Amino acid sequence: MNKQRGFSLLEILIAFSILALSLGILLKIFSSGINTAGVAEEYSAAVQIAESLMAKTGVETALQPSEASGVENEKYNWRVIVSPFQFTAENLDLSTLGAELYKVKVIVNWSDQDSKNEGRELELITLKLANKVL
Repeated sequence: MNKQRGFSLLEILIAFSILALSLGILLKIFSSGINTAGVAEEYSAAVQIAESLMAKTGVETALQPSEASGVENEKYNWRVIVSPFQFTAENLDLSTLGAELYKVKVIVNWSDQDSKNEGRELELITLKLANKVL
């Protein structure tokens, strides 16, 4: 009776190959998840900056056609563009109400230091109502 005990060298090599391949795939999944979380964090920061700038427009300064730009946190370049907006509705005439409608556009862009992409951009647009200056 010849009973064989243990694993052959070929079986061990195949098991290690499967293990190495599985670990490689898992590490790639985790690294892409970390990269995605980093991009999501950058977008969240850009949205906060854009919403803050949008909220300030018309409160800290008078709502009038203008353009402003700047840098936030040494990474995010922003631009705020305020322009008149013509509201066309049959039943509503804003001129009789003594009000003007302005389109506020906030653009925030930044570049990824780790990647070779040109950069990312976020744009928010809203309408704001202001008293008409007579």
